[in-house]
Amino acid sequence: ANNVAVGYESLSVNTTGTSLTAIGQLALAANTTASNNTAVGRLALLANTTGASNTSVGANSLCANTTGTKNIAVGANALERNTTASNNVAVGFDAMLKTTTGCRNVGVGESVLKENTTGKCNVAVGAFTFEQNSTGDFNTAIGMLALNRNTTADNNTAVGFQTLTTSTTANFNTAVGMEAGKLVTTGSQNTFL
Repeated sequence: ANNVAVGYESLSVNTTGTSLTAIGQLALAANTTASNNTAVGRLALLANTTGASNTSVGANSLCANTTGTKNIAVGANALERNTTASNNVAVGFDAMLKTTTGCRNVGVGESVLKENTTGKCNVAVGAFTFEQNSTGDFNTAIGMLALNRNTTADNNTAVGFQTLTTSTTANFNTAVGMEAGKLVTTGSQNTFL
């Protein structure tokens, strides 16, 4: 089986899962048949049953995941509410905290994509970047507070400190440079340099 379990009730109900590492209280506690998971930290991958090839490092990281696969969560509360989504990367405290089914997202930094629930194919790098997104897809935000208030908009690119930071539902915007497009809230198809 090649499994390692260290901590109170870690891997406690595993039946056929192999190549598992669970370190911390209740780490991978619900795992039954999933294989190739690594969970380090209290409640890491707690609810996981059949989701395979996940890496979870940090207290509460990926703790609601049940069947999602190929996720990487590093940091306390990273991808905490993820249930079935796959192929996400969340690095940082509260990174992608509320993502439930949104897939193929990358979030690096404190509270990036924190409110994201079903948004997919987004990239956010920098503290509080793209923090309020809930369902927006295909966005790229690089720089502290970039696209911070975006909630549902799609296909935006924001590069630089506070770029498109007040944009909420604007689509197809490109902003490059410090505070570029900072005051745009709903305008679409703009370029700010």
